[in-house]
Parts: sequence; C-alpha cells; structure tokens
Amino acid sequence: MELDWLVIGVFAVVYLGMALGRWPGLAIDRTGVAVIGAIVLSVSGAVDGRAAFHFIDFPTIAVLFALMVIAAQFAASGFFEWIGTGIAHGHVSQKVLLFHVVLTGGVLAALLTNDVVVWAMTPVLVQGLLLRGLNPRPYVIALACAANAGSAATMIGNPQNLLIGEYGGLGFWPFLLACGVPAAVSLAIVYGVILKARSGIGSAVPRNPATERVGQPAVLKREPLAKALVATVALVIVFSVAEERATWALAIAGALLLSRKLATRQMLSMVDWHLLLLFAGLFVVTGALGARPALIPGVFAAPISVGAYGIETLGAVALAGSNTIGNVPLVVFLLSVTPDWTAPALYSLALFSTLSGNFLIVGSVANIIAVERARSLGVTIGFVDYARMGIPITVLSLGVAYAWIRIGHPFVLSGIGG
Repeated sequence: MELDWLVIGVFAVVYLGMALGRWPGLAIDRTGVAVIGAIVLSVSGAVDGRAAFHFIDFPTIAVLFALMVIAAQFAASGFFEWIGTGIAHGHVSQKVLLFHVVLTGGVLAALLTNDVVVWAMTPVLVQGLLLRGLNPRPYVIALACAANAGSAATMIGNPQNLLIGEYGGLGFWPFLLACGVPAAVSLAIVYGVILKARSGIGSAVPRNPATERVGQPAVLKREPLAKALVATVALVIVFSVAEERATWALAIAGALLLSRKLATRQMLSMVDWHLLLLFAGLFVVTGALGARPALIPGVFAAPISVGAYGIETLGAVALAGSNTIGNVPLVVFLLSVTPDWTAPALYSLALFSTLSGNFLIVGSVANIIAVERARSLGVTIGFVDYARMGIPITVLSLGVAYAWIRIGHPFVLSGIGG
C-alpha cells in the first residue's frame, strides 16, 4: 500500500514538473524531472530493475535515435544551412518567402522530425532575414507551426507519432493516408493566418553584427548528402515493409556512423540525448502506474476507440494536455494507462496531439526550440506574439482534423490497420 502511494506521488510530482517545465527552486528541466522520478521508483523498490527496463519501449527509442543520426548526417552535409540561407536570400516577395518557409518546414519535418528541422533552420533563417532588413518573428513562428503541422502527416514526423505508430504497429503509408490530408490543409492554414497577422507582431530588429556572418547560401557537401538521402529512402522502405523496424533502423544508423570523414563524436553530439532520456524516464514512471490497474481512474480502464469517449473529448484532452504537460508526456501517459486503442483512435490521437502543439509556445518542444534559438540572435518572440498566431492556427487546424475524422472515419480510418 505504501508503495502504491509512492507511485501515485511520484507520478503526480513528475507530471507537475512536465506542466511547469521544471521543479520550482531547482535547476532541473523536464528531462531531469522524468529521470529523477524513475530513479526514485527504482531505488525505493516500487519498480525493480528488470521491470524498469521492461517498461522502457526500446524499439521506439531505437527508431528515434536512428532518425536523429540521419538528421545529423543531413546537418553535416550543410543541407539545413543551404535550405535556410537559400530561403532567406532568395529574391522573392515576402509572400513568396513566407510560402517557402512554410512549405519547406512542413515537408522536411514530415521526414526528419519537427524538432530537428526547427533547431537546424531557425538560426540561418533569422540571420538571413536580418540581413535583408526583415522582421524575423513571423517567419520563425511560421517555421515552428509549419514543422508541427507537417510532422502530423507521418509516423516519423515527431516523437509522439513515432510512439503511437510503434504502439499500434501502424504502417508508414497507411499513417500518411490517414493523416496526410489534414496535415496538408493545416500547412495552408499556417500560411494564411501568418500572412494576415504578420504585420502586427512588432517591428524589424536592428542589425546585429553577430548575425552578419551569413553571406551567400551554403555549399552542399555532396557525398554526406547522398548518404543522408539514401538513408532516408531506406528508412521509409523499412517502415513500409519490414517487421523488425527498430533493428533495421539501427542498422541504417550504424551504416551512417561508418565514415572516413565524419567523426563518430561529431555525429553523436547532434543526437538529442535529453529527449531520449525524457522518454525513458516517462516510460518508467507511467509504466509503474499502468502496472497497478487499481490505481488508474475508471475513465482510462476501457479500450479506446474513436467513439469511446467521443472524439470531442479526445480532442479536448489533447489540446489541454499538450499545452500543459506537453504532447510527448501526454501520449506516453495515455498509451501506458489504457489497455487497447483501435487504429482510428490512434490516428486521431496523433493528429490532435500534434496539431494542438501550435496553440502556445509551450505546446511543443519545436516551438520552444525556435523561440530560444531566435532569442540567442537577439530576436525575442513574446508569449502573446506567438499566441496571436498560434491560437487561430490551432483552432482551425483542429477543426479540419475533426471534420476529416468524422467524414473519413467510415471510409478511410476504419479500413486502415497496421
């Protein structure tokens, strides 16, 4: 009984930390909160070592690691810098420039994960826009929102989709068929909302000498880029036909690490180890609760289908949870404490949890990365600045997703399995 209360207490404290972003008074971020929670459960005996490893979904972490290695290969080739400076230095109107940012961010995020795309592209985009004398704020918000919206299309577009896809054994192309249309429409919504609202987000930022190191578009390194492209195609094939996807994904990552020019340390330094540890910690904390069914409220005790609690309820939970504890912790929690999900419900959860991330800055890790990377270059994006665009984008995008699920469920979603 005492251990049951400890599990509940640790779970509550950890998810409070997810909501606040840290524990008050301590320099501990979300990753630290999750890891410390898992350690407390292990040391106390509430979860033994073997059970802790059992709770961690290693196939999901393995595939996410492989995606990060592929993204590191693209970064090492200069691909992201080339794309970013090409967008910023193109001789086009601001409307066309915004279109390029939204389209590029959305498409790349669908294949290389939203966090990686935003992390790599934000600095070069900001630097190029400042050199052109343009206000970078709406473009940074556009990049973050487009990366989130585009990532909703595929099961490798973001961490929560990957987790959902692995949990349900979903296929790459069925996932794209189920989620691609609302994701594409959401990209159009991002463009339209920001195009209309961009003039109300502050004036241009003064020239900063620290940002003037960007000249002509970067030069691509062909051999590393070719390896990255081959690895991406191979990964899509693996997710299309292979059963042991995690094993093959690790094999692809290992092949990329075999290099004569790119040091292993350089490649692995670009892997987001903090995110992988966050996943591991959350798996242990939520797994400990899920292993004690008596502690779980009845609302989570039944299998979940599109109509179980109402699609409206699932959307509301996704919106509230994504903008408090975060969409990744929310998905980890929901999948851990409920016994079964139908394929249509999983597709719905993927759409709602991802598109809800555009609501506020805190709704998605990609948003936080974009804002922090821009701030390091002297461009401050306020909470209200983001919300003025993020809220209407999210409301409209969720409306599209809701309509798609309601209309498409009988004809599309219900016929898509793994």
